[in-house]
Amino acid sequence: MQTLIAPLIYLAAFLAVILAVQAIAQIFFSSGDNRQRINRRLTMLASGMRPEDVHSALVRRPRSRDGAPTTLSRLYDRMWIYCRQAGIEMSLPRILTFVAAATGLLWLLAISIARAGSFTGVVVNGTFSLIGSGLLCGITAWLWIARQRNKRLRLLEEQMPLALDVINRAIRAGHPVVSAVQLAGNEMGDPIGSEFGLIVDETTYGSEFREALMNFARRTGSSDAHFFAVSVGIQAETGGNLAEILEGLAAVIRGRGTLAKRVKALSSEGRASALLLSVLPILLISFMMLTRPAFYTSKFSDPVFWPAVGIIGVVYLIGWVLIHRIINFRY
Repeated sequence: MQTLIAPLIYLAAFLAVILAVQAIAQIFFSSGDNRQRINRRLTMLASGMRPEDVHSALVRRPRSRDGAPTTLSRLYDRMWIYCRQAGIEMSLPRILTFVAAATGLLWLLAISIARAGSFTGVVVNGTFSLIGSGLLCGITAWLWIARQRNKRLRLLEEQMPLALDVINRAIRAGHPVVSAVQLAGNEMGDPIGSEFGLIVDETTYGSEFREALMNFARRTGSSDAHFFAVSVGIQAETGGNLAEILEGLAAVIRGRGTLAKRVKALSSEGRASALLLSVLPILLISFMMLTRPAFYTSKFSDPVFWPAVGIIGVVYLIGWVLIHRIINFRY
């Protein structure tokens, strides 16, 4: 039996390395392609893809599920929306597969250099090491996705006032509002160029313009996009000069952007400290679980260990909530 364990471990490590290299290569080359593109939607249309296929590829809705939504399905939908707002081209199952492959690779490396012991100790330490590997890979993936999402939202909110100016000038020149949005989508780069193009596509496929705007706001997760959708929706119901509304909205968004940059500059030290205090303990504990699991497993029989773990966990959550409330401002 022991003669079969080593070849299986080497085979699993080989497969994990292949998946990890493929993930790194795909991330590297996809980021290079995104820098070369101006508007991904127009690039896909110019390549000969049908508009329906382009819309399906950019929106990438999760698979419909029969019956009432469960807690797991709601969590899956929220994770999908978060990845969609980050502009990640990979599907959520593929991201989870890469995280699982990296977890397995780290775990195999850890147990390959661990000291041999009794069978029970190997099982307990190996399980604990697997948990630490999963935490490390999961936190790393989450930090990367969050960084991509914040970067995309920041770029979209910087482009929003200019896009509203383009729409405003087109409306004053006599274009319908949908045609003005299409003009802005053709003239602007990513991410707002492709998002405005998706608004026009959904309107073409039969959705109401207000519904397409709300879908745009939900897809991006931007408060400025919600302001734009609500403003146009209210104007469609009550009437009024849409050009003046968009002009005022562009001025408000520019003012909010300036204020946001000032707030972030003044609170940068606190935000960095909050990130360090929130992530560093989990990373250190996960690293110790991965490399030295016996440091914790040897204390399992101590009656003080588990109450101490519970108290530390509660205190950490309270501190995380307080730090989150302190560094996040509404403006």
